[in-house]
Amino acid sequence: MTQAAAFRALHAGPDPLILANAWDAGSARLIASLGARAIATSSAAVAWSHGYADGHALPIEALAATVREIVRVVDVPVTADAEGGYDDDPRAAAENVGRLIDAGAVGVNLEDQGQAPDLLCAKIEAVRAVADRKGVALFVNARTDVYLRRLAQGEAAAAESVARGRRYAEAGADGLFVPGIAAPEEIRRVVEGVALPVNVMALGGLPAAAALKDLGVRRLSAATGPARAALAATRAAAAAFLADGDSDVLAAAGGGPFDYNALFTAR
Repeated sequence: MTQAAAFRALHAGPDPLILANAWDAGSARLIASLGARAIATSSAAVAWSHGYADGHALPIEALAATVREIVRVVDVPVTADAEGGYDDDPRAAAENVGRLIDAGAVGVNLEDQGQAPDLLCAKIEAVRAVADRKGVALFVNARTDVYLRRLAQGEAAAAESVARGRRYAEAGADGLFVPGIAAPEEIRRVVEGVALPVNVMALGGLPAAAALKDLGVRRLSAATGPARAALAATRAAAAAFLADGDSDVLAAAGGGPFDYNALFTAR
């Protein structure tokens, strides 16, 4: 089975696919060693790791290189967050996604950024054509930002997400990502209203994975959560060490004798 087929199958298993998003080869290798069934990148976390803000600021060359490095160190499928394709022109966005496919990605997130759905539909169609040309059954996870950008509230947001999801399915999307949704009744409405595997994002107040499974959710993404946790720990440890140079406190913050180097020398 190809990695593309394996990744697609993970959306049809008995349990939701849980993704703890990575931002570089090191974080990806660590997450994979913990039993992750696939590796997803977070666009914001990758951008931050390169010193860029999220939002189409990261050069596509840097993202492609990151994907290539991640694919080198893991044995599970890799899906890349491609934001809006890093271009407003559908053909250019598709060519950018093509670079991620060449780097080894078998899935991508492609977002509407709250804009009219026609643009993302055109991008999805163009991406499908590029993936087909390359012979890769790319899993296109269409992200709608209705909730994130507060284009509507409550049931109206669910209805708009369903309407957009149906458009994206017709354009060739394989999944629908609705970050920001949390209310069980709204999640159920989206799941029942769109004939695509639905992906939600971890956030405070979201039902636990078992409850999400009962609602029909097929994919749960950590998004920037792991990167934020790592950055918060680094900030706290560095601040404490810079304050008084206490080596004992720094050693304690390191979390004990785990051989990180062995993660990479073992390959």
